[in-house]
Amino acid sequence: MYDTINTSDKSSAPSLNPSRTICHVCQKQFSQYTCPRCNSRYCSLHCYKSHSLRCTESFMRENVVGELQQMQPDEQTKHKMLDILKRFHSEEEMDSINDDEDYSTLSEGIVQKFLSGQEISFDDLSVEEKKRFQRAIASGELSKMIKPWEPWWSKLSARKIRLSKEGTQLVQPLAEEEMEDDTEDHDSSKIPLGPETPLPPVSRLSSKEPSPILTVHLVDILYSYCFTLRLYNGDWRTDPLGSVLVIFSVSSVLGQGGQPETVLEALSHCLQQTCSPAFRHMGGLQFGFGVIDDAIRLLELGSSALICALCDMHRLVQEAGKVAKSEKPRKSRTDEIRSTIRHAERKIYFIMCWVHEQPQEAWSSLASIVRTEKASVVESESRGKTQRLNNKAETKGKCLIEEIQ
Repeated sequence: MYDTINTSDKSSAPSLNPSRTICHVCQKQFSQYTCPRCNSRYCSLHCYKSHSLRCTESFMRENVVGELQQMQPDEQTKHKMLDILKRFHSEEEMDSINDDEDYSTLSEGIVQKFLSGQEISFDDLSVEEKKRFQRAIASGELSKMIKPWEPWWSKLSARKIRLSKEGTQLVQPLAEEEMEDDTEDHDSSKIPLGPETPLPPVSRLSSKEPSPILTVHLVDILYSYCFTLRLYNGDWRTDPLGSVLVIFSVSSVLGQGGQPETVLEALSHCLQQTCSPAFRHMGGLQFGFGVIDDAIRLLELGSSALICALCDMHRLVQEAGKVAKSEKPRKSRTDEIRSTIRHAERKIYFIMCWVHEQPQEAWSSLASIVRTEKASVVESESRGKTQRLNNKAETKGKCLIEEIQ
């Protein structure tokens, strides 16, 4: 297959003896792993999930507050933020009237300061306003105020992606570039560029024959890519390290060194992570089904679109690696996350070279398999809901009979 390095082995061998460190969550078992976000020690998947919500909220809050403190907005950014603040303020006022609560998101002084054109920093907010703002970030409430991002793979121009025989980016005709400049709202909606250098044959990267389950791993990787871009509204460049941590949380292949053997197994893991407390605010299972549709769309577009997506993901991981290396000591992640980034970079590049060698018809077949497995999950979920409703009604009926007797 490709050179796979077991990152779990390295994560269980830090400078301190893990057998002598108690799990920070359950306080019962010896820990074997370290959270890449907060460096907490944990012993099992259950304990990791138990701590992941507050860890994610803290991580997201730190990143957003840091970005706010460093931002030097231009006039266009100010106008966009003003629109968001106006909508958010008016909606909260309406909610407070409907709920008969004395609740206001922003003080009148802050709103007037912004309306007068003065700059507002996070420090200008009161303690209560800061708490409300942080809660809005953690719950995903602010994301509802932002114009939804249109994925590049859903655009008509995505059907016309062409790469050279070596897999490199072709020079785009000037007429098409000018047309795209007129229709695209921002850079994150544009189709990512393909590789700048020719892709080497897989045989040069590994002496082993590629494994047949690489198709399954591709589905896992595509899902995590689409999920992350949806989460960051198409612009991973605002936070490369945060983006790659999301990828590692969702992808079994890249994040946990997993080896799913079926498409259903890969999708099940991705959907489970999507419905976890850390990402539940995105929309749960229904949002996950939409991300599967994104992956299907990429597969249907064929090799060129897949290579562009993987190349974009490869750049994301590379940028995250640079950020991880340059971070100050107080913010630095452990060697574990840096090692995982290096291994993910190699895996994505290998998959990209492997995709380049596959026939076009392979992707339409894989897209059909993914669509079929998605349908089976949807049907299973529907049956499960019906069964739960029936059980609830049956239980309620039994209780009623007992009360009558």
